[in-house]
Amino acid sequence: MASHPDTLIPSGSLRALRDLLPYLWPAGQWRMRTRVVLALSMLAGSKITLVFVPVIFGRAVDALGADALATAAALPVGLILAYGLARVLSLVFGQLRDALFARVGQRAIRTVALKVFRHLHALSLHFHLGRQTGGLSRSIERGTKSIEMLLRFSLFNVLPTSLEIALVFGILWGLLDFRIAAVTLLTVTAYILFTVRVTEWRLEFRRRMNERDNQANTRAIDSLLNFETVKYFGNEEHEARRFDRAMAGYEDASVKSQTSLALLSIGQGVLVAVGLTLVMYLAGLGIVDGRMTVGDFVMVNTYLMQLYQPLNFFGFVYREIKQGLIDIEKMFELLRVEADIGDIPQAPPLRLHGGEVRFEDVSFGYEGRPPIFERLSLAIPAGTTVALVGASGAGKSTLSRLLYRFYDVDGGAIRIDGQDLRGVSQSSLRAAIGVVPQDTVLFNDSIYYNIAYGRPDASPSEVENAARLAHIHDFVLGLPDGYQTIVGERGLKLSGGEKQRVAIARTVLKDPRLLIFDEATSALDSRTESEIQANLEALSRGRTTLVIAHRLSTVVGADEILVLDEGRIVERGRHSALLAGRGRYAEMWRRQQEESG
Repeated sequence: MASHPDTLIPSGSLRALRDLLPYLWPAGQWRMRTRVVLALSMLAGSKITLVFVPVIFGRAVDALGADALATAAALPVGLILAYGLARVLSLVFGQLRDALFARVGQRAIRTVALKVFRHLHALSLHFHLGRQTGGLSRSIERGTKSIEMLLRFSLFNVLPTSLEIALVFGILWGLLDFRIAAVTLLTVTAYILFTVRVTEWRLEFRRRMNERDNQANTRAIDSLLNFETVKYFGNEEHEARRFDRAMAGYEDASVKSQTSLALLSIGQGVLVAVGLTLVMYLAGLGIVDGRMTVGDFVMVNTYLMQLYQPLNFFGFVYREIKQGLIDIEKMFELLRVEADIGDIPQAPPLRLHGGEVRFEDVSFGYEGRPPIFERLSLAIPAGTTVALVGASGAGKSTLSRLLYRFYDVDGGAIRIDGQDLRGVSQSSLRAAIGVVPQDTVLFNDSIYYNIAYGRPDASPSEVENAARLAHIHDFVLGLPDGYQTIVGERGLKLSGGEKQRVAIARTVLKDPRLLIFDEATSALDSRTESEIQANLEALSRGRTTLVIAHRLSTVVGADEILVLDEGRIVERGRHSALLAGRGRYAEMWRRQQEESG
């Protein structure tokens, strides 16, 4: 149960508070700042009126005494009305505080969530390949929810209760007896310290719960996203066992967390009972000595019950605030992750003339791996089609990632119309390039949405025209819901050929000057492949096109074919010339013809 002083308010939690404060006091937004000031004023008004309730109640009890009834029968009526008014005002101030601050809190949540979302999309492919989507989405979800929870508990529980304790201490000292005020303060302090220390001990169980919850959630999402693979190998029970192991860890940590709550509740109850007993004893002595009245006795009892009511939740509140700060800090840590690929200051947009692409002495290797390219040079003249072929791992897809600037080269340069990709804005670069990948991943939305994703502001007629050019319009019209047909998670409701045609349609709609076909037909059957190939050739006509292919039959019409082997160009030329050369390409062609025959 030991608790180190630095664990009560970790530096990360303080940093999370510092990061959050600007969103609660937004610069230049005077309407929001006015709401904050008014909300805090309502908070103070609510607590000030509430602390006078026991005083009025005590005076009313005294006024109702036998002697008082004979001389001032009307006085209790005024006190009772004042008592009711104080309670109503406290309630009204509290509700106004919540109403005024609601917009501030929700705007902060929205602003932070949007900033994190944008930042994640600005991070490199390397970051996303190394993160688990389930755990990442959980961190964002917890972080945004924790902002709301932190605001609700800290501003509407901890801060008001602290203000109330200070006011009660002052009133008890000023109106009654310093000893009663001191015992009350000591009891509250002991209660808070005990709660903090036990809650610190219990937080370890909460951390384990979160870890197991993240693990179970990640495994569940990963398994469901790979539903078909699970079915292919009949591994439903294997996946269930993996998920159950993660949930078993969550179960153990959760049971320990809940059973340890009993110790916390017992200790809190004992402290409250001891403090209340001592204060009542001192108040009783004051009545016997004639220094206090029965009304004072009632007032002291009311104050203590009024204080302990919010303190009953202090353990929960402290735990939630501290865990919330941890969750918020994890979310803000994402904002501190720097993008590996960034624009230079005031990066100009890419200016396209013809669309010539040049790789000049390019060297590159993935982090921690041997280099893939060393001083590689190649050119794709404007308006031509160049194909890259070679064995798996030769570096074909890496070239397309470098061209799209998912990664920066380690040496040399890649230029489009003479402009180094590192010197232009990424948004303009990617706007100029269209990609039809091997594995087309669609959004779980309508066919219309997935095609329009190529240019979201396109009109319905432009979307349909793109579908016609991709030869998918008639197929879509034959569906019960037409263009509003939902394609399912990752487009699983469509066949491979249908997904590829949707990918072609949205690339047509984007109308880029440069095209990349990355194994765009390798996952299709021969008949579908030939149909899609005709679509791709029509799309690439007049555009600068890089074709990455495994099946050589798809690149016979290319203006130039480059054969890659271990990051080097070992052969280059047109299809007929390469066959006549009887080299690596001719051997690959012969082998594929034998396999297809």
